[in-house]
Amino acid sequence: MSGQQSFDVLIVGGGPVGLTLALALAQSARGIRIGLVDRRPLSVPRDNRASAIAAGVRRVFEVLGVWPLMLAHSQAITAMRITDSGQGDIARPSFLTFEGDVAPGEPFAHMVPNHVSAQVLLDAVSDKITVIAPAEITGFAAAGKLAQLQLADGQILAAPLVVAADGARSALRGMAGIGVLGRPYGQTGLVATISHELPHDGVAYEHFRPAGPFASLPLPGNSSSLVWTESTDEAQRLLALDASEAAAEIEAAMGYALGAVTLEDKLAGFPLHLQIARDFVSTRLALVGDAAHVVHPIAGQGLNLGLKDIAALAEVVIDAIRLGLDHGADDVLERYQAWRRFDTASMAAMTDGLNSLFSNDVPPVRAIRDFGLGLVDRAGPVKSALIRTAAGVSSNGPKLLSGLPI
Repeated sequence: MSGQQSFDVLIVGGGPVGLTLALALAQSARGIRIGLVDRRPLSVPRDNRASAIAAGVRRVFEVLGVWPLMLAHSQAITAMRITDSGQGDIARPSFLTFEGDVAPGEPFAHMVPNHVSAQVLLDAVSDKITVIAPAEITGFAAAGKLAQLQLADGQILAAPLVVAADGARSALRGMAGIGVLGRPYGQTGLVATISHELPHDGVAYEHFRPAGPFASLPLPGNSSSLVWTESTDEAQRLLALDASEAAAEIEAAMGYALGAVTLEDKLAGFPLHLQIARDFVSTRLALVGDAAHVVHPIAGQGLNLGLKDIAALAEVVIDAIRLGLDHGADDVLERYQAWRRFDTASMAAMTDGLNSLFSNDVPPVRAIRDFGLGLVDRAGPVKSALIRTAAGVSSNGPKLLSGLPI
């Protein structure tokens, strides 16, 4: 197959970030031609995993009209309890507790199953875009007023703007010659969905252990999503356990707080690393989501950062289109990059620092961090500010994050 198809925007990557961008652009610019390219057929994930959607980012979905369908299958996080213990400790003292809402009736986050958000976004955008999938991209070039994607079947796709939403190992980022900064953590993130004997009451737990944090995030019913950081060697041992053995390890790691545990899916692991693209933009190309940044999951901000990218990029692109300007021009993309760099760098520094501070069992360090957590717990204004920051609530960011249409 050969020939050329022309679009206004080409999005590479059909995950939640790419789909949300497609929907935001389609709803804000009537008649915009959007092509979405993915190396796999677009489909709904079959696993039981879920993502934390912070309050500020949830407003993006509210403006786009898809939040009610997600909310029906979500679980509000009504409180978070942070505990700390050393290797082999039985007691798990609680040093910091966040309770309440970022605003009356507005929880600071919701847990949404990945298959629910994917289905809702796919249904909302399917009749508004052209899907080219499965498709293998073999080349990227940008010259003059167009960028081109070369596909393995000989087809060429062209648009004034191409968006890389193709993940941490972004092939498009590599084709554009954009390097990355970062380092491996020597840790593995273990994820699973569990059911448990006792109700969670909407409470999320983050327990700091010597190898890294163990987070239990509430899902609908007596279920929770686990994000468990371990050393690489220990993670390999845990991944080799059968379901009953793994459940016993999880019960112990949770301090038996939720009673007996059953694994709803197989424990899975992925290496943890810090990775920030040297540039978020190049000629007629913008990076979003994991293609632009990967941070430690200690604060659950990975997807939220990607959706903040979407709010910023959609706004600068739509503003340019409405003014009759070239929406893929360098000055437009530089506005997006300037908008997102500081927030991304700040979150990367915060998560990196927290991981370094809490992933150890050095008694003096533990004493200092626990004292600090205790001070924060007793300082109401500080706690409120931290909640709003973690929830992504801001009055001076992109319109979508403020609950306003573009």
